[in-house]
Amino acid sequence: MDAIGIGYLAAGIGAGAVTFGAGLGIGKIASSAMDGIARQPEAGGQIQTAMLIACALIEGIGLFGEVICVLLAVK
Repeated sequence: MDAIGIGYLAAGIGAGAVTFGAGLGIGKIASSAMDGIARQPEAGGQIQTAMLIACALIEGIGLFGEVICVLLAVK
């Protein structure tokens, strides 16, 4: 296998790992938010707002990680 092929393989594995980690993080946040809303329904709005902000930050980190993987593979 040549170096370019190995670079693309590593980029694919790295991007997959970043996506997997982001999915796990968002799943954990959503699970905890649902538990919190079930225990205190009156705080649902505040919990939902905090959950959406945290999910957006995780998505941003995931997207940044995937872009870095692809850019390093093309280099």
